[in-house]
Amino acid sequence: MKVEEIMTKKIEFIEAEASLYDAVEKMIDKRLRCLVVRPKSDKDVFGVITVRDIVFKAIAKNLDLSRVRVEEIAEKPLICVNREMELPHVISMMQNFNIARVFVCEGSDMVGIVALMDVMGGSLIVRAKGGSGV
Repeated sequence: MKVEEIMTKKIEFIEAEASLYDAVEKMIDKRLRCLVVRPKSDKDVFGVITVRDIVFKAIAKNLDLSRVRVEEIAEKPLICVNREMELPHVISMMQNFNIARVFVCEGSDMVGIVALMDVMGGSLIVRAKGGSGV
């Protein structure tokens, strides 16, 4: 199974200067687990902010979500993969880097996300079709 068969194509972005409050609002409103953080400048790179980041790096520390900027806790750089990559290789990368998602890129364009939930769903599809796994 290839990445493109299970990737989520809808990607939600947030500006690096946005507050964590704005990020939380967007994530709750759209039921998202992560947002891709846009680069602040040409010299910057994309990042990601997750529910886990917000809870452990801000809420658990009692930080004021309206004063902390997304860029302050975003993880960078992103791990990008090709849409043709086979899923077992992606799973291995996720395990080795201890990450919950990889980003599917074509050149400088981000075209999808593969999260652990997508991998589980893909595994179920393969098994339903009579396969033995991803």
